[in-house]
Amino acid sequence: MSRIANYAYCEDLLRRDDRDRWLSSLFVPQAMRPHVHALYAFSLEIARVREVTSEPLLGEIRFQWWRDAINGQDQTGAAANPVSAALLDTLTCFGLPKAPLLELIEARLQDLYNEPIERTIALETYAEATTATLFRLAMQILEPQEAVAGLSLARHAGIAYSLTGLLRALPWHCARGQLFVPAEIFRKAGLDARVFLEGRNAPTVQGALAELRALARTHLETFHSLLPGLSPRCRPALLPACLCEPYLRQMEKSGYDPFKSVIELAQWRRQWILWRTARRWG
Repeated sequence: MSRIANYAYCEDLLRRDDRDRWLSSLFVPQAMRPHVHALYAFSLEIARVREVTSEPLLGEIRFQWWRDAINGQDQTGAAANPVSAALLDTLTCFGLPKAPLLELIEARLQDLYNEPIERTIALETYAEATTATLFRLAMQILEPQEAVAGLSLARHAGIAYSLTGLLRALPWHCARGQLFVPAEIFRKAGLDARVFLEGRNAPTVQGALAELRALARTHLETFHSLLPGLSPRCRPALLPACLCEPYLRQMEKSGYDPFKSVIELAQWRRQWILWRTARRWG
C-alpha cells in the first residue's frame, strides 16, 4: 500500500471502531491529523489483541511482533501492515520516542490474563501507560516545543479517559472473566470479585463503582485546573477527555445497571460537546 493509503486505512479503522477518538481528531490541524490517526490506530490494534486471539500465548506472540516492528527488527512485515507502516512513518517524521509505545504494549499484557488488580495505584499506572501515553505523543506531534509543559495534563486526562472507558466496558470485561475494579475498592465495600464476574448488581457494587467514578473525576479536576497553562496549539490532542463527564453522568442515572446498561452518547451530542469544548479551549 502507498503511504497515503496506509494513513487512510488508519482513519477508516478509527471511524469504524473508535468513534470518539476519530471525532476528536477532526479538530486537529489537517496536516497533522493522519499522524494522530496512526497513533490511535496502533493503540486500537494493541487493545483488541485479546479479542482476536484464542489464548494468551498467541496474544504475547502478537505483541512481540509489534515490538519487533517498532524496533526495526521486522522491516518487511512492518511495511506490509498499514498501521505499523503509518506509525513508523509518524515516528520518523516527528522524531517521536519508541519507549512509550513499548511501555504501552507491556501494560496491555494485563489484558491477556484475568489476574486481579490489587491496588488503585496499579490501575492508574495501567491507565497512564495505555492512554496518557497517546495524549503525550499527540501533543508532541501538534507542538513539539510545548509538549513537555503538558506532561502532567496528559497524565491526568489520560487516566480519567481510561477509567471512564473501563467503567463503560465493565459488562464485556466481566463476561470474559476480567475485572479492572481494584481489589482494595471492592473489598472496602465488603465484596469479592465473584460478585462482579457473576454480574450481581447491588447497592454495594454501585458504591464501589461510584468510588472509581470519583477517582476519574479527581483526575479530570486536576486536568482542568492545569489546562490554562497549556498552549492552545496542544489542546486538540486532549479533546477526548471532554467526553468523560457526560459518560460518567450517564452511569448515575436512575436504573443504571453496570452489568447490562450500554453507556453511549448519540453522535450528534458527541460532536456538539467536542465542538463546544474546542471553541472554549481555543
